Amino acid sequence: MKLYYLPSACSQASNISLREAGLKFDLVKVDRHTKKAADGLDFNTVNPKGYVPALTLDSGETLTENVTVLQYIADQAPASKLAPPAGTMERYRLMEWLSFINSEVHKNFTPMFHKDSPEASREYALGTLTQRLDYVQRALGSKTFLMGEQFTVVDAYLYTVLSWAPFVKLDLGKWPELKRYVDRIHARPAVTEALKAEGLKAA
Repeated sequence: MKLYYLPSACSQASNISLREAGLKFDLVKVDRHTKKAADGLDFNTVNPKGYVPALTLDSGETLTENVTVLQYIADQAPASKLAPPAGTMERYRLMEWLSFINSEVHKNFTPMFHKDSPEASREYALGTLTQRLDYVQRALGSKTFLMGEQFTVVDAYLYTVLSWAPFVKLDLGKWPELKRYVDRIHARPAVTEALKAEGLKAA
């Protein structure tokens, strides 16, 4: 398998999850500006949508979209318990969290990353994001991870998007339980490996 990624982007969740699952894969960096991939391909031919993550399988097929890629990774290594079994209520809860993080947390960071976003759009996104993080902290409560005591792909995704907070001057200290949650996940060996592989942490 090949995982096409941008450093610090949402593809980091897949990078972490592949390592947590113990799966073999090649990590292929994409140039943010030229869309040229490190393996020599034009990334737009890998994913015509033009964004990461893209996971090219050994069959030659390519999967895109975080919610799908993360579940695929989890299902390749059931023993890792990165996702509950398909068809269970716990699996639907995981899908519920993935959808929420994707549409309500991830997407509300986007306007704050773009310098040309109108100030009103930034303020609206920040206000919405604040409400969503209030909810996530309440839902997390005293649990170690979002789904309980088991690390899942949901945590890989939430950790990744929450790690963007410093880049948009969002103080996670307003949500102490979430801050401790991020610190806890940051210390996991698979996360350390992923960050080093993306050049975000000294080897």
